[in-house]
Amino acid sequence: MKIQPEYCKVHGALSILVGKWKPIILLYLMSEGTMRYGELKKALVDITPKMLTNQLRELEEEGLINRVVYPEVPPKVEYSITEYGMTLKPILEAMHEWGTKHILRKSESVKH
Repeated sequence: MKIQPEYCKVHGALSILVGKWKPIILLYLMSEGTMRYGELKKALVDITPKMLTNQLRELEEEGLINRVVYPEVPPKVEYSITEYGMTLKPILEAMHEWGTKHILRKSESVKH
């Protein structure tokens, strides 16, 4: 398939995935399954509560994750990946592989 730059939709895809945390949140939900807010917060050590909430809302708005609130005190909130969200798995895996190779390439160029 030849991509015509003037019709390229990469920007649209990147606008959904851009940011430090969204891909990591998606990968956690893909690998761990359903997670509570607190579990995600523990897994993403450096993220602020406000940033986590914003990223989760944006992913939910795009239909990539589900949010379920249980009527308890305190409220129990769980997040899970949607079937649509799972379609990103090969893309995220490819980005991970490329990132690994890129880091190795940079470390090798520093040695020389």
